[in-house]
Amino acid sequence: MATKIYQCIQKIGEELIANKEFLTDLDAAIGDADHGINMARGFTEVLQQISQEEEDISVVLKKTGMVLLSKVGGASGPLYGTAYMKAAGAVAGKKEITLENAKEMMEAVIGGIKMRGKAEKGEKTMLDALEPAFEALKDGIEAGESVEDCLMHMCDAAREGVEYTKTIRATKGRASYLGDRSIGHQDPGATSSLITLEAIRTFYLENLK
Repeated sequence: MATKIYQCIQKIGEELIANKEFLTDLDAAIGDADHGINMARGFTEVLQQISQEEEDISVVLKKTGMVLLSKVGGASGPLYGTAYMKAAGAVAGKKEITLENAKEMMEAVIGGIKMRGKAEKGEKTMLDALEPAFEALKDGIEAGESVEDCLMHMCDAAREGVEYTKTIRATKGRASYLGDRSIGHQDPGATSSLITLEAIRTFYLENLK
């Protein structure tokens, strides 16, 4: 029987694959028109290469990151690969994840993406979804909210962040070449980040609640 961490990665992969055309259409407007294709290809490979029986969450996340680094093209591979490998480092040896662990993972992920992408919030990137999500998760934990409420507020904040990317111009990557013409389009990376967070929340509600 597959472990919970495998099933969670599987849920993330399924949602990204299901949104392949949507993400690619978003990328066609301001980028290389390959974000959805690349993410779907990467997670198809991930699900073939990670062990369904592995219980060490860090091992699974690290393997996921390594596969994404090697199989996904464009900026997505290095950024998402780094994200999963940083998340792995934050939960070394863990077989369960608490809210506090989740906060530590997101902090590590954001730090890794900033380092790899040389980006900050407000530049029309995945950070515009991830940083508000992290702040909402942290605030929920500090307020003593339930796991369900923390995850709900995390996803709500990420969704608002995706909407925010429509209002700003891109200053990173291929989209930056468009200048002000990038305004009005939502960022594909922020969108795939939202899809990832929503998949994690759905998985929790369906399996771990």
